[in-house]
Amino acid sequence: MKRILVFQHVPYEILGTFNPLLKAAGFRIRYINFGRTPDAVPNVEKYDGLIILGGPMCLDQVESHPHLQTEIEAVRQAMQLHRPVLGICLGAQLIAAALGARVYKNPVKELGWYDVTPTEAGPSDPLFSKFAGTERIFQWHGDTFDIPHGAVNLATSPDCINQAFRWGDRTYGLQFHLEVDAALIHRWLKTPVHMRELEQLGGKIDPEQILAETPVHIGRTMNLGERLFGEYIRLFSSRVRRLTLPSR
Repeated sequence: MKRILVFQHVPYEILGTFNPLLKAAGFRIRYINFGRTPDAVPNVEKYDGLIILGGPMCLDQVESHPHLQTEIEAVRQAMQLHRPVLGICLGAQLIAAALGARVYKNPVKELGWYDVTPTEAGPSDPLFSKFAGTERIFQWHGDTFDIPHGAVNLATSPDCINQAFRWGDRTYGLQFHLEVDAALIHRWLKTPVHMRELEQLGGKIDPEQILAETPVHIGRTMNLGERLFGEYIRLFSSRVRRLTLPSR
């Protein structure tokens, strides 16, 4: 049985619809919740792959969240071992940082449903070939990243230029959330940290509008997530193409 390690940061950022796909594929899932055990030092060598979930912290908060540096080192180790690695939101930013790219504030916050469009490289990518052109996808982030040196830019949006990348053929960073279902979105909108974030925007983003758009788009986004994550799972049986990590 293959074993996959999942980095979690807060209780409401979960694998979501990805969880049953992994279980159906026969994976044993092991979580490290850095919110509960911030001093954990994971040994990724014991696992066949790594997934890094989202969270409200930012990479410029390493002093108050020192586990972020621990995670960056673990991501580098996983890539050196040629394990499949997937980062979602904060997870994508951690992968970008591990590859030497800059992570910084996006000009605007994307909270809710936004258009995401594959780049020219998207249709030839195993995961992003599942996109049918521009897709309406759920987002919740205020930071962004530069595309790491040697990585392939896979998706963009009008308000956030860099939405996804692939490094090598086994490492992916996704700024957006394809793992959500309607129940998880409702939960996020009732989470105090998210409620405060919306309030601080002074009405620029209406949670009622997010709720109204959710039933319109959730079916398609869940189907897209299932297909994209299914391709990620296939990486575990694909042939390894060895690459050298950029020097720090």
